[in-house]
Amino acid sequence: MENKMFCYQCQETNKNTGCTIAGVCGKKATTANLQDMLIYQTKGLCEITNRLREEGKRIKRTTNQIIMHNLFTTITNANFDEDVILSRIIETINEKESIIDEVLDRTKLTEASIYNEKDEDALREKSTEIGVLATKDEDIRSLRELMTYGIKGMAAYLYHANMLGYDDEEISEFLQYAMAKTLDDSLSVNELVAMNLKTGEFGVRAMQLLDYANTTTFGNPEITSVNIGVRNNPAILISGHDLHDMKELLEQTKGTGVDVYTHSEMLPANYYPELKKYENFVGNYGNAWWKQKEEFESFNGPILMTTNCIVPPKASYIDRLFTTGDAGYPGCKHIDGTIGNKKDFSEIIELAKKCKSPIEIEHGEIIGGFAHNQVIELSDKIVAAVNEGLIKKFVVMAGCDGRHKERNYYTDFAKALPKDSVILTAGCAKYRYNKLNLGDIAGIPRVLDAGQCNDSFSLVVIAMTLQKAFGLEDINDLPIVYNIAWYEQKAVIVLLALLALGVKNIHLGPTLPGFLSENVTKVLVDNFGIAGISTVEEDIENLIINDEKESSDDVMDMAMGELIMKYPQLIDVLTSLGMHCLGCPSSQMETLKEAALVHGLDINEVEVLVRKSL
Repeated sequence: MENKMFCYQCQETNKNTGCTIAGVCGKKATTANLQDMLIYQTKGLCEITNRLREEGKRIKRTTNQIIMHNLFTTITNANFDEDVILSRIIETINEKESIIDEVLDRTKLTEASIYNEKDEDALREKSTEIGVLATKDEDIRSLRELMTYGIKGMAAYLYHANMLGYDDEEISEFLQYAMAKTLDDSLSVNELVAMNLKTGEFGVRAMQLLDYANTTTFGNPEITSVNIGVRNNPAILISGHDLHDMKELLEQTKGTGVDVYTHSEMLPANYYPELKKYENFVGNYGNAWWKQKEEFESFNGPILMTTNCIVPPKASYIDRLFTTGDAGYPGCKHIDGTIGNKKDFSEIIELAKKCKSPIEIEHGEIIGGFAHNQVIELSDKIVAAVNEGLIKKFVVMAGCDGRHKERNYYTDFAKALPKDSVILTAGCAKYRYNKLNLGDIAGIPRVLDAGQCNDSFSLVVIAMTLQKAFGLEDINDLPIVYNIAWYEQKAVIVLLALLALGVKNIHLGPTLPGFLSENVTKVLVDNFGIAGISTVEEDIENLIINDEKESSDDVMDMAMGELIMKYPQLIDVLTSLGMHCLGCPSSQMETLKEAALVHGLDINEVEVLVRKSL
C-alpha cells in the first residue's frame, strides 16, 4: 500500500521503521506532510541565507527567527495545527522571495530555494514528494535525518534562550549552513558523519547559551524539596519547557488567589530562586507528558502548554487546554506573543477562578535542583565519597520518558543498581525513578536531578568537574556509565553533543533510532561504542559489574603514576599499607605489583584491597 506519510523522527515510530498512515504521536498524515513541506521550504531558505553569507551579506535576525521557529514547530508533539503550519510555509516562501534577489550567484541553488507555489492544494500535493524518502540512498538519508533532528533540538534550545533575550549569531549561521548541506548531493557518508559531529559541537554551544540565559535570569538552581500534593485553591497547570512563560504566568497570577503547578518537563522551574519566591507557586502535579490525559482531567483547572509534549486532548478538557509559542493544537485557544513581547494570560487566569481546585493524586515531596553549580558546591563531598569507596559508579540516566511498557526497564534498572551507585539525570526520563526511595550515600541523594532536557549541559559540566577533580586526561576514564532513554529531537542533539565531546560507550534505548541505517549504526558502534539496551540483569552485569572488573583486571601491572591518576581513591588505601612514597619520582614508573614486593607486602592481599576500592 502506498504511504500516506512517512515519519520516523521519534522513538515511538511504528515498528521502529516509520509511521506511514498516521503518526503514533497523533498527527494526521496531512499534518505530517505539511510539516515535511515546512522543512523543505526552511532548507531552501537556509540555502539562500548560506549563499548570502558566502557573498559577505548579513542576515536579518527576523530571518534567523523564522528558521528557528519552523524547526521547533516540527518537533514531535509540538504543533498539530495545519492552519498554523500552512501560515508558516507561506511566511517562509515570502521570506525567500524577499531576499533571493540579493544573491549574486544562483547557479547552485536547488529547487527548494526557488519553489514558491502558494496555492494550498498545490502545496499539499507537492508535500507528498519532498519528504524523508525523497533521498533514495539509505545511508545518506540516515545521516541527513540524524543531522536534521539534531538541528531541530538545537533550534529549541536557541528559541528558549531568545525568549530570555540571549542569542548567538554563529549558532544560527551554523544551523542554517547544516540545513542547506542536507540538500547537497555531493557530500559523502564520511563528510556527513563529520557534519553530524560538528552539529554536536554547536549543540554544546547552544546548551551552554541556554544555561547561561536561564541562570542569569532566574539564578542558579538550588537543592529543593518539591511539593507534589495540592492546596484547596483554583489553579493553573503549566507544562512544557519555557521558563520565560513560567515567570510571566507567576507574575500575572500573583495576588489573584490562583495557584500555579508545574507538570512534566516544567518540574525543574521549582528549583530556580527567582521563581520559587512566588507564594502561589505550589509545586508539581503529576508525572511525565504521556500521562497527561488522566492528569489534566483530574487537575480541573486550565492547562498551559508552552512547548512540545502535547498528547491529543480528550473532549473533557480540551476547552481548558491553552497553547503558546510554537505549540499548537486545533480547537485549543492559542495565547499569542513573540520574542520580546509580553503575553497576556488573563483569559487563563479568569477561567481558573471559575474552576474547582485540583484533585490530589499524590502526596509528599521529591527532591531536585542538582544542576552544575549546586553539584560543584558539593564536589569535595562527592570526591571524598568516591575516594572512600562509598560511591563506585555514576550512572547517567538522562533523556525522555514515553508511554511504551518497555520503558518500565528504566524503573527496574534504577531499583537494581548497586547501593554504591548514583544516578545523574535530566529530562522527563527521571519520572521512571525520581519517586522511588533510593536513599542517599553520605548525605548525597542517589538521584541527582539536574533539571529539564534543556539542562543537559549541567551533566556535561558535572562530568568535566569530576574529570578535573580526579586529574584524569580522558573523560571516559571517569567512573561514569551512560544508559540514556530517548524519545524526541532534543535527545538527538544531546547524543550528538556527547559524541562531539568524545564520550563513548553510550547505551541508548528503549530502541536504537529507527532513522539509523544498518551501516550508520555500524559506524556509531565501531567508532563510539553506541549500544542498545538488553535486560536489566544483563545491563547491570555489563555496565556496572563487568565495567568495574575490567577497570581492576590489569591494575597490578599499571605504573604507580598512572594508577593514582586514574584511581585517586587508591591513595588512602596504598598509604594505609605503608606506601608513603607515592609522590616520589622513582616510584612513578614501578608497577603496583613491583611496589608491593618492594614494601614486602602480600601481592594477593594488596590486589584484594585494591579491587574492593574500585
